[in-house]
Amino acid sequence: MAKPFRPSPSRRDFLAKSAAAASAFSLAGCADMAASVKPSGLERPVIAGKPHTPIGQDEAIRIGVIGTGGMGSGHIDGFLRMRAEGRKNIDIVALADVCKPRLDSAMAKLEAQEGVEATAYRDYTELLAREDIHAVLIASPEHWHATHAVHAMEAGKDVYVEKPMTLDLDDALWLKRSLDASQDKILQVGTQYMMKTNILEAKRLIAEGAIGQPVFSQTSYCRNTPAGEWNYYYVDPEVVPGDNLDWDAWCGPLGPQPFDGKVYARWRRYKKYSTGIIGDLLVHEMTPIIHALDLGFPTRVSATGGHYVDKEMENHDQVLLNVEFGGQHTMLVAGSTCNNRGLETVIRGHKADILLADSARCRLVPQPPFVDDIDPQDITCETGDWQDRLREDWLNSVRTREPNRSTVELGLKHMVVVDLATRSMWEGGSWEFDPETLTVKKA
Repeated sequence: MAKPFRPSPSRRDFLAKSAAAASAFSLAGCADMAASVKPSGLERPVIAGKPHTPIGQDEAIRIGVIGTGGMGSGHIDGFLRMRAEGRKNIDIVALADVCKPRLDSAMAKLEAQEGVEATAYRDYTELLAREDIHAVLIASPEHWHATHAVHAMEAGKDVYVEKPMTLDLDDALWLKRSLDASQDKILQVGTQYMMKTNILEAKRLIAEGAIGQPVFSQTSYCRNTPAGEWNYYYVDPEVVPGDNLDWDAWCGPLGPQPFDGKVYARWRRYKKYSTGIIGDLLVHEMTPIIHALDLGFPTRVSATGGHYVDKEMENHDQVLLNVEFGGQHTMLVAGSTCNNRGLETVIRGHKADILLADSARCRLVPQPPFVDDIDPQDITCETGDWQDRLREDWLNSVRTREPNRSTVELGLKHMVVVDLATRSMWEGGSWEFDPETLTVKKA
């Protein structure tokens, strides 16, 4: 049976425990949590932290989950299915969330784990302080991703962090530098379309020179939500600051904010807490294409769009991104929550195109001037539950220490696009990224 909940910590208790944990295992950056202006991602301190604890051949991987809302609960369900079906030798031994009702609900799921005692925490640093936990899945809001991931690595844990990898580029640079310092840790970013096999075929074809120079690609993530995107998350009137919710802890790295039940339940709609369509949806589609192209960092991004239908949402309901890669390639990315007809996913080359609209196929179509030189191909590809496969990929890496599929390097590239596109949407103009200095400027 699960242990009973600990009392909800006060703001003072939370910060005191965070400071104590930082002292105990050098959780760099805790002092920044209440700052109104974050230091640059190139300036924030990073340390190696504790080494990862080896896992015995027949030993279960012991997992902690930080964030038990919609995504976190979905991952818990997935892990429990793996365990019940005997696909993976894993135990979920700890959960952490600042919201007691969500934590209660998630802990109830763990009753299905026979023979495993799980503990609930309102303070994530208590979960990270446990020596017996090998790996941590992070499904907190975007503004917490970097802090949770960095602190988990410093505590000796492998990490799965939901997409987008971070809220902004500064956080992404801090996370990348922290992983580099840790060296022995595995970090998986939750962009599940990285597991699509047609993307691997596309990458192979491009590397073999089958399409010549890849000059232009397009992709999208579009859906139509008449009631307003993310409004389907219930605003529970019982979840207010106090025993049920440590609101100051939820705000965390952003510093104290006025409480709003809609913000808590639907934070993706608000620009302080999320990049909306760009980070929450488009990274799914962009990241695999970036991987297939293997062109290095995006260097210039411009974005347009607006609030065309969902006037209440602060983030945009329609966006169109133009992404340039060092003068070698241009990517067009569309996103919408008010129309579901997206762009066909295509990678265009000088000699041939790759069509990827169907996950079960990778089609190579020669350009007319090269039809006598290049044979068309229609490659049948595997399909499946990509999110489940991404979790499996992470667990395989945690056990074997072999590289994982959705890496922090790819996460950093998609965060360059997210950060520059968000600046362009809110501040106008095009924005440039210098891969040498890792800095951003307006074009």
